[in-house]
Amino acid sequence: MRKTDIAIIGAGTAGMSAAIYAKRAGKEAVMFEGYMPGGQIVVTPEVDNYPALGKVSGYDFAMGLFNQATQLGIEMISAEVIEVSRKDGGFLIVYDGGELMAKALIIATGAKNRKLGVKDEERLTGSGVSYCATCDGAFFKGKTVAVIGGGNTAFEDAEVLAALCAKVYLIHRREGFRAEPEKVKKVRNLPNVEFILNAKVSALKGDDKVVGITLEDVHSGEKRDLALDGVFVAVGQNPSTEVFKDLVQRDKAGYIVAGEDCIAADGIFAAGDCRTKKVRQLVTAAADGSVAALAASEYCSRD
Repeated sequence: MRKTDIAIIGAGTAGMSAAIYAKRAGKEAVMFEGYMPGGQIVVTPEVDNYPALGKVSGYDFAMGLFNQATQLGIEMISAEVIEVSRKDGGFLIVYDGGELMAKALIIATGAKNRKLGVKDEERLTGSGVSYCATCDGAFFKGKTVAVIGGGNTAFEDAEVLAALCAKVYLIHRREGFRAEPEKVKKVRNLPNVEFILNAKVSALKGDDKVVGITLEDVHSGEKRDLALDGVFVAVGQNPSTEVFKDLVQRDKAGYIVAGEDCIAADGIFAAGDCRTKKVRQLVTAAADGSVAALAASEYCSRD
């Protein structure tokens, strides 16, 4: 059976950063990615908040990381990880196509945004549909947008966008909110934010980009169109951590419990969007990757 020092599950920004730092620390690392390297950032048309890079497409950003990692000789296995367990003082990774033993494990599987589930959502993602106000809000300066959701993230997004946009609609399918009362109160007092409650998005409008949405009253079923330049979906995320549930502690939402040291358990390190944290951005994912890799390298060097 093949063996390596560090197995990295996930090849997004956190995973590839971890691979680079592990290699530079003199350790052998293998990355696993079931889909394609880069993670969610691949479909983002433009990134302009990563230090020193200026404006770059998400695809180019991801491929730059991937090329840097592979040029260092790091192997990526394009396969889904089926099972991970402790064995013989290390970790047995069972994947679609084989098995591998590793001394240390870095989990960098990220989290997937929950979708609205309406037609053309995927097609218009990056063309008016966004899942991150912090990432994309600046592209809608002076425009009209909507935030969909009723939790803390939705209200935080609405606050961010209100400072940039001419008009922000906050749309929620109920009258009550999951968000903290103070956040609700703060956003209610913003002059350019309007609440639309008891409503759901039933359709997105636009060919090449979003020009509006169709709203449906959840009680009466009555529909109406709303002209918009952008839609920010904030209905939650699903961390990709189920396969590790017997190895690490997870919070109620499924995120792996790990602090800034990225230590999740003995020999296991969590990096990027899959771990408990407040800020989930490219730069914090890269930082997590470096921290996790150096900690894993130190773990591998223990007597």
